[in-house]
Amino acid sequence: MAEENQEVKSSGGGKGLIIVLIALVVVLLLAVVGGGYFLYSQGVLNGNNQTTQEEVKPEASDKGDSFKADINDLVLNLTDSRGKEKLMKLSFSIKSTEPTIAAIVEQYKAEIIDVVISQISARSSEELLTVGGKNLLKDELIQDINNVINSVTSSDSKIARNSVQTILFTTFVIK
Repeated sequence: MAEENQEVKSSGGGKGLIIVLIALVVVLLLAVVGGGYFLYSQGVLNGNNQTTQEEVKPEASDKGDSFKADINDLVLNLTDSRGKEKLMKLSFSIKSTEPTIAAIVEQYKAEIIDVVISQISARSSEELLTVGGKNLLKDELIQDINNVINSVTSSDSKIARNSVQTILFTTFVIK
């Protein structure tokens, strides 16, 4: 009698195992289909992965070509609304109409990082995690970085005023 009860219990476990295997197959199938769709939409599977000359050129803007400079791997202290300290890792690109923007950013990196730290320190981590908070930060960084570049290059009339067009965050991590 005890042996019969054990057989009934083990057959019920087999049904559960079959259900789990079917679910696993369905998940894997969805992953393969999703991956294929992603690759197709990125142009990898439909033959559009050839590089053309136009893709290699700098991005064009209304005023001319666009140039960029990078600020990489800033680690900053933040506080949340409860006063708890957090760390932020930030990297971004500065897009400008000025061809010498990379040299200007390298030469005045300390001043630019100072305005970034000031802007970040004025915000809570909750604000920076929202899309609106990030967009506001970008707008204010564009204005402040333009102010820095305008003030340090005011004697050089060859450098355009307010040449920074946009900021692109390449790393934005808060822990």
